[in-house]
Amino acid sequence: MADVVGRHRKKTEYYFDYSLVFIIIFLVGFGLIMLYSSSSYMAAQKYGDEAYWLKKQGLWSTIGLIGMIVLSFIPYKFWEHFATAAYFVSAALIPCVLFFPARNGARRWIYIIKDKVYLQPAEIAKLCMILFLASFISRLGPAIRTRKGFWTCIGLALPHTAMIYFITDNLSSAIIVMGITVVMLFVASPEYKRFLLLGAGALAAAALVVFIVTRFTEKLGFRGERILAWMDPEAYASDVGFQTLQGLYAIGSGGIWGKGLGQSIQKLGYIPEAQNDMIFSIICEELGMFGAIAIMLMFVLLIWRLVVIANNATDLFGALFVVGVLGHVAIQVILNISVVTNTMPNTGISLPFISYGGSAVLFQMAEIGVCLNVARSIELKDAA
Repeated sequence: MADVVGRHRKKTEYYFDYSLVFIIIFLVGFGLIMLYSSSSYMAAQKYGDEAYWLKKQGLWSTIGLIGMIVLSFIPYKFWEHFATAAYFVSAALIPCVLFFPARNGARRWIYIIKDKVYLQPAEIAKLCMILFLASFISRLGPAIRTRKGFWTCIGLALPHTAMIYFITDNLSSAIIVMGITVVMLFVASPEYKRFLLLGAGALAAAALVVFIVTRFTEKLGFRGERILAWMDPEAYASDVGFQTLQGLYAIGSGGIWGKGLGQSIQKLGYIPEAQNDMIFSIICEELGMFGAIAIMLMFVLLIWRLVVIANNATDLFGALFVVGVLGHVAIQVILNISVVTNTMPNTGISLPFISYGGSAVLFQMAEIGVCLNVARSIELKDAA
């Protein structure tokens, strides 16, 4: 009798997403290779060390990988207790950039060790907003479907969005923070008419901005010039359209199979800061359309794994957190590739896990670490 019971007893196993870990390690490793390839020439010219940027990014990536593994073992529900504090702390950090020196003409960083270690509050805000909104929406429950609940969530994202845009002058990060909010609301609320109205309103606003720019260019500063350069980059080839044109030259010259790893011409001082926002153009030049499509497929696989985790999460908070991370990655990848291919105006946005940026890779991998713990909470019940 005991043997019969034992044979039919069910055991509980917990899921661990090794596929997601492999994808992240591949993207980070590939990013380090392409970062070295795209930055070695300028690093040697500027610092006398071809591996200058590679060493810095390698250090941050190692810290991020360790943090990701550690976070994958910490119960994700533990972080829900700090959701409200994270919201206010991240909001308070954004104005702090005003007390630190500008880099490359922008005040977006808080210096921990001057010229060596610095953090970008906008990256912290993305993670904190995902955590806060996941907690807030899960606690709100069915009330999120009401007009009040919906617009309350939008309103809670506005302070971060506005401060990132007006204080740090970082339009792309402001778009991402609001985009994350909309994606999480889209999943939590079945009232799709609101999203259609939001989309129509955003398109109408964009069209209005383009119309105004074409009529009142001189009064809109460099952002107006960027829109004009997007519409006709060759007319601004020596100014704001220079980076875009050089990126397009790199993409076009790569062809289907590319010139070969390390053989880019555009990285030799033609594309400013090639290891940052424009690294996708170097990928296209050296590895061709084949390499570009392969990387895009890796991001598709990453998003698919996050969808699987979100669909099987044991509670709404965990599911919404993963959805927020999914939205963050998807929006940032789409924006970066759109900017590099001149599908949209240049906003200066990095490619997740690949572009140079210590703060970005650190907090992106922290997000993945929490997602891995959400996956670990999924029970696999099989008959023994």
